[in-house]
Amino acid sequence: MPAFEIRGALTSDEDELLELAHHLNTVNLPYSREAIAHLLDLAHKSFTSEVKDSKRREYVFVLIDREQKRIVGTSMIIAQLGRRDAPYIYLDVIDEERYSATLDRHFKHTVLSIGYSYNGPTEIGGLVLLPEYRRFPERLGQFISYVRFLFIKLHRDAFRDELLAELLPPLEADGTSHLWDALGRHFTDLSYAEADVLSKQNKEFIRGLFPEGTIYASLLPQHAQEVIGKVGTQTRGVEKMLRRIGFRYAERVDPFDGGPHFTAPTDEVSLVQRATKSTVKAIGQESHRAKNRSIVAMESEGPPYFCAVLAHWDPESGTLEAEAAAHLGATVGSEIGVLSLD
Repeated sequence: MPAFEIRGALTSDEDELLELAHHLNTVNLPYSREAIAHLLDLAHKSFTSEVKDSKRREYVFVLIDREQKRIVGTSMIIAQLGRRDAPYIYLDVIDEERYSATLDRHFKHTVLSIGYSYNGPTEIGGLVLLPEYRRFPERLGQFISYVRFLFIKLHRDAFRDELLAELLPPLEADGTSHLWDALGRHFTDLSYAEADVLSKQNKEFIRGLFPEGTIYASLLPQHAQEVIGKVGTQTRGVEKMLRRIGFRYAERVDPFDGGPHFTAPTDEVSLVQRATKSTVKAIGQESHRAKNRSIVAMESEGPPYFCAVLAHWDPESGTLEAEAAAHLGATVGSEIGVLSLD
């Protein structure tokens, strides 16, 4: 049987997901029991379509070590970041050049300009994998990350035409954001942690208190300037993956910590292009024609609603390996989602 599986999160996952949040503690996956309980309730209602407006759905996926019977990783999809009641807020990073003929002086400035979107992109986020599982041969980080693109392909109409990933910048060991301390704190009188949590519930304070117009980054302390648009060591692997599949730095950053925003047209992301809906035509052991290692998923009307495993799938014959089929409950004629990893 498969050693690992990914399924849709359940409300009963609260304690384990809270433990995972301790390793990331961001606005998408905060280290707060109340926030995690709300997140899981929303995920449940999203998978079951109880949330009728697809733009308001948020999906949470959990990676399970089946032998240890524990959740070891998670990832998320936010169907739409940016609505009338909760805009997508960012800082545009603009290069501005100035020259004085009188002094023969030329300067290149980085200028920050706050922006708002009320009809924003689909966000992929909440990616966490326990450190001790990062070097497993199954490449579990890839598994829990890639499954989101398969899900997007299976439900393409529910998601936007642009995908967004917000990456963490360099932060201090205690979570201090130099950009926030140099900028946001002066306008809100909130710590970075306080502002990060509050922004998940209500972003009005940003529009109400942040200055309009442009801010010259050259007026900020050097250590604050240095983190703007930079990727922290903990997310450099994610950056490489995103660039490989079609994402690019959007010249926008998070207004709290200066972390870069990477975007891509949804249908141009290579993983979305490769993902397919297929029908199982045969079930058997691995054969010479079934060497493709894939993420194979099935959906159901009851919990966990979505389940995926790593399996061998032969797209030519439509053959799914027996162990994966048994675990997913797939039989000949079953509809599955497939994302080839080879």
